[in-house]
Amino acid sequence: MTTLVIGGAGYIGAHIVRLLETADDVLVVDDLSTGSASRVGEATLVDLDIASPGADEALAGVMKEHGVDSVIHLAAKKQVGESVERPTYYYAQNVGGLANVLTAMESAGVRRLIFSSSAATYGAPDEAPESGYLTEDVRGVPLSPYGETKLIGEWMCRNAERAWGLSWSALRYFNVAGAGWPDLGDPAALNLIPIVFTRLTAGQQPILFGDDYDTPDGTCVRDYIHVLDLADAHVRCLDHVRRIEGAQGARVFNVGRGAGSSVREVLDAIAEATGRDTTPEVAPRRAGDPAILAADVSLVAAELGWHSQRDLADMVSTAWEAWQAG
Repeated sequence: MTTLVIGGAGYIGAHIVRLLETADDVLVVDDLSTGSASRVGEATLVDLDIASPGADEALAGVMKEHGVDSVIHLAAKKQVGESVERPTYYYAQNVGGLANVLTAMESAGVRRLIFSSSAATYGAPDEAPESGYLTEDVRGVPLSPYGETKLIGEWMCRNAERAWGLSWSALRYFNVAGAGWPDLGDPAALNLIPIVFTRLTAGQQPILFGDDYDTPDGTCVRDYIHVLDLADAHVRCLDHVRRIEGAQGARVFNVGRGAGSSVREVLDAIAEATGRDTTPEVAPRRAGDPAILAADVSLVAAELGWHSQRDLADMVSTAWEAWQAG
């Protein structure tokens, strides 16, 4: 079996490739805009922008040439703020890129897809449970064009299932952190933990946006998942899709720990791992930040038998080790 990982040279994708290589032949397509060829190991790498004109034909040719039977699609632009400033660009990249992937799969006769979705599809739902732990059936109201592109992506997969028999699942990621190996750390300072590392190594204190939320310590609570657990969820989900091909069942899964951590708890864990003072500068709240946003993970446990294995301390310590390794 040959699995195509689109975006496989990036932070999450490289972990998936390394796990898959023990069982499957792996092919990587990546434009290397945020990824690195050094991360894909022995996998064949095709340098291609999937949102570019003619990418659907090029992808179909690659799938046929390499005997691809399954696709894991992670490639997307993912900066929420940038998506607000450049909405049409995000639609062209994320929705247009997936359209090319689905067109290529239909043309090449490839019927299995794992789609990288996001907790950003939930936004600020009207019917969110008081606990803040969201189930997959909560109707999402995305707050950004980025979140909208991910929700539209799920609709596209569902429509492809109806039209030509796509067998698929979408994984809604929560907050990804950590490193499975020191050479596969997060290279971008876009998430809380690497942002704090960046400030600490520059001799600056972390910034805390709001300390007056209705939470136990006044700071926002989020669900963090170790990147290696997330990669394992993709492998488990791919096995699931191969087993249920053509059958009815759940298609969309939350992937998190099902346990929230506050910003102060994350800062404390970073202090423990680094030995540095993480006393923050307190700034006003950011608009649109809910007090609690975490995953109800009962569905992925029931359907896939998947559970996260690593805690916040593991995420921070492995992230710091990878950060120091460069």
